[in-house]
Amino acid sequence: MGLKKSKGNMYEWVTHMHAHLGGECSHKCKYCYVNNPRMANIPRYSGPIRLIEKEFRVRYGTGKTIFIEHMNDLFAADVPHAAILAVINHCCQYRDNTYVFQTKNPVRYWEFDKLIPQNSILGTTIETNRDIPGISNAPTPRERARVMAAIVNRRLFVTIEPVLDFDVNVLANWIAMIKPEFLNLGADSKNRNLPEPTVEKVMALVAKLHEYGIELREKHNLQRLKEK
Repeated sequence: MGLKKSKGNMYEWVTHMHAHLGGECSHKCKYCYVNNPRMANIPRYSGPIRLIEKEFRVRYGTGKTIFIEHMNDLFAADVPHAAILAVINHCCQYRDNTYVFQTKNPVRYWEFDKLIPQNSILGTTIETNRDIPGISNAPTPRERARVMAAIVNRRLFVTIEPVLDFDVNVLANWIAMIKPEFLNLGADSKNRNLPEPTVEKVMALVAKLHEYGIELREKHNLQRLKEK
């Protein structure tokens, strides 16, 4: 795979992406780009979690913002400690970059806090404040929010994508509790018939986040909800 320039539906503030992991993510999120029949035919994304050794020969250089493991969840419960450590060590060889890590199991950030480069941004996905059956095998949104709120002295971000139906005050209070540097907000891009909020509810959340002084970075796919 190698180091790829960011494109498509990736974050606009990310310049590059890189993945060291192969295998199937245990979270199996219903909306995940990788969790679909087409990708299942690609050997790299099937079978047990494993390291792709050739990816450790990739040189990151300097001055980049690199999303690490954009095709998997590096901190999922079934990813071996040694595999996470190997990926972090690769990043540490090129300290003049900003590294972006995102997980739905942020409790493992605690496990590696002293090892993750300080020039990193740690994120999580919180699609809703509700527990909606059949969406994901990951820890609940409530658990993710609780853990992120306990992380200190780190740059943090939250992604609400795809935004699922939610309770405005509850979700806004969770985000305020985390105190992220910014929040990414986006909608489902693949027409997976997810339980989505009304545009009025989305705009009410945006207003609340503005009250809390949280920088909002909207993704272009949010326009679909606005045009409903």
